[in-house]
Amino acid sequence: MQTENRFLDDLAKFMLNAAGAAQGVKGEIDSLMRQRLERWLESMNLVARDEFDAVRAMAAEARQENLRLEARIAALEKQLSAPEKRGKPKQPASAKP
Repeated sequence: MQTENRFLDDLAKFMLNAAGAAQGVKGEIDSLMRQRLERWLESMNLVARDEFDAVRAMAAEARQENLRLEARIAALEKQLSAPEKRGKPKQPASAKP
């Protein structure tokens, strides 16, 4: 036995419309939050990943070059200090002013 109850039909339509409106509001809130988040991230001047990786590679190359140059300087300093270890040549007494 089925009865037609206009109140229940209207209530069901209202609930369906409310659910649809809630979905619409959810979509609006999502897009608004996404826009604000994007604007906030842009204001922070963050670097893109590819730019970061490029600078990281350049820094690694510079670090290797520094290590190579440090080793070269150490070798040159060793060569310069080698004659001092053997002893300085003595100046003749007549050469003094």
